[in-house]
Amino acid sequence: MQHLTAALVESEARIADLATTAEIVAELAPAEGDPDPPESNTAYQAIVNAFNQHPDQVFRAGEPHELLDMPIDEASVNITRSCLGRLTRQGFLPQPGRGRYQKHT
Repeated sequence: MQHLTAALVESEARIADLATTAEIVAELAPAEGDPDPPESNTAYQAIVNAFNQHPDQVFRAGEPHELLDMPIDEASVNITRSCLGRLTRQGFLPQPGRGRYQKHT
């Protein structure tokens, strides 16, 4: 029973990661027949932009906010921290140290 419960938890986490990946891909890739992607700048896009602008820099969760003139209140930084965690778990960003994130080089 414990083995099945652990497998279920692992599967649910993987499904959540895949859903997040699908959202990121959908936001970054234009829809078929739509040559111009929408100008919306989601949290994920803003984070990826910060890493693309500074590919060799190691960031803490609040630092992309300062570079991109995003709000630096605790709630906003926590959302970014969550996004960074998801991007790390999905293999988009390595984590060279606790609470530090860097673009793959």
